[in-house]
Amino acid sequence: MVIGLIIGLVIGAVVVGAIATVVIGSRRKAAVISSEAAQGEAARIVAEAETRHKELLLEAKEEAIRLRSQADGELTERRAEVARQERRLAQREENLDKKSDAVERRERGLTAREAEIEALRAQAEELRLERTREIERVAELTRQQARDLVLAEVEREAREDANRRLRAMEAEAKDTADRRARSILATAMQRVTTDVAAETTVTVVPIPSDDMKGRIIGREGRNIRALEHLTGCDLIIDDTPDAVTLSGFDPVRREVARVALTRLIQDGRIHPTRIEEAVEKAKREVEQTLRESGEAAALEAGCPGLHPELLKVFGRLKYRTSYGQNQLKHAVETSQLGAIIAHEIGANVEVARRGCLLHDLGKALDHEIEGTHAMIGADVARRFGVPAPIVHCIEAHHEEVEPSTVEAVITIIADSLSGGRPGARRESLERYIQRLEALESVANSFPGVEKSFAIQAGREVRIIVRPEDIDDLGAMRLARDISKKIEENLEYPGQIKVTVVRETRAVDYAK
Repeated sequence: MVIGLIIGLVIGAVVVGAIATVVIGSRRKAAVISSEAAQGEAARIVAEAETRHKELLLEAKEEAIRLRSQADGELTERRAEVARQERRLAQREENLDKKSDAVERRERGLTAREAEIEALRAQAEELRLERTREIERVAELTRQQARDLVLAEVEREAREDANRRLRAMEAEAKDTADRRARSILATAMQRVTTDVAAETTVTVVPIPSDDMKGRIIGREGRNIRALEHLTGCDLIIDDTPDAVTLSGFDPVRREVARVALTRLIQDGRIHPTRIEEAVEKAKREVEQTLRESGEAAALEAGCPGLHPELLKVFGRLKYRTSYGQNQLKHAVETSQLGAIIAHEIGANVEVARRGCLLHDLGKALDHEIEGTHAMIGADVARRFGVPAPIVHCIEAHHEEVEPSTVEAVITIIADSLSGGRPGARRESLERYIQRLEALESVANSFPGVEKSFAIQAGREVRIIVRPEDIDDLGAMRLARDISKKIEENLEYPGQIKVTVVRETRAVDYAK
């Protein structure tokens, strides 16, 4: 058993050894074959590398040759450019040398000419002095005397020429004065209309508390819309405490709105129906007030018997002011002044009294009817049967119609007196006197003025000059200079007329 096992082991070992021998032999053959192939591949790679090396060397040599050729070309061009620059510089230096020589020659020539000119100048000065001495000997005047004489003559001629030119310019300015004045006035009124309108078109109504503002406005603004629609005035409710503002150009409508709103606030019941009732009552009350005011003014002026409707229109002047002067009081005052003047000069007192009373009648309607208040007032008076002489006083009181009667002229004078008297139009007596004194002081500050007078309530200054000091042309120039100084130094309403009076009196005595 053991022997058989041993034999088996021996046989197995022999078989394994045979197999190993076969495998090792096959691997040796493969290794030999691989080695030969590797040697061949290596030989091929070495051959290719040598070939590539030769090609790269050849290319490098060709590139080196090309770069050298390019560098040689650039160097040649640079050398040529440097040569050209050197030639240009040499030419410039040559030109500069030539110019320097020319400048030196010119300087030498100028020096010589300066010396020659200086000599000629000295000779001319000597000749001039000799001529001056000869002229002084012949004219029997010194040089200074002759100069003063010539300057005085030139100044006189220049002044006369300037005055003639001034007169021509003034004549030309007068031709275009009306058109330019209208344009200037329109621009000025456009600029200041807001301030003036704010003073003359607004009425403030006090209220007990700010809670009342909500009640005046009403639900969704129905109360305020109803009030504005019925009165024609704007109701302004803002942050002003305990007050609302009524705005409108018609003073009568504004008064109706004020009375109605005041009554509604006192009653406390504010709704559209109640507003309509209050406005109707306010209209009747204001109309009655207008009629009563007109009648009272007519009685005060001594003009009874006027048409009731005319008195109603005339009473509207109670709510109209001009430069702070109530127009109804102004009309009564003008009527009284006109009656006094008419009585003194023997004119028709009744026509002057009534014409002066109604002269501003158109101001009650000038915001409703197109036209000037003088022409509107004349048309209204004519419609109510006012006699023609009184109507003429109304339409001519601003000289839009040429006054043809003494009573019309009296109306113009009385209107000016009432409007221009001290204190009538927002001006105190002290300030009025100061303005007149300042006006006369400006006129008296000019040489040649003998005395001056401010007349027409400061609307005109009349200046008396000494005729031996100021001629006719000088009087015109003096009037212009005084006007300019008044414009620059004084503040005044409207315009001021400057009149310069020059008169020559010859006095002799019979013995």
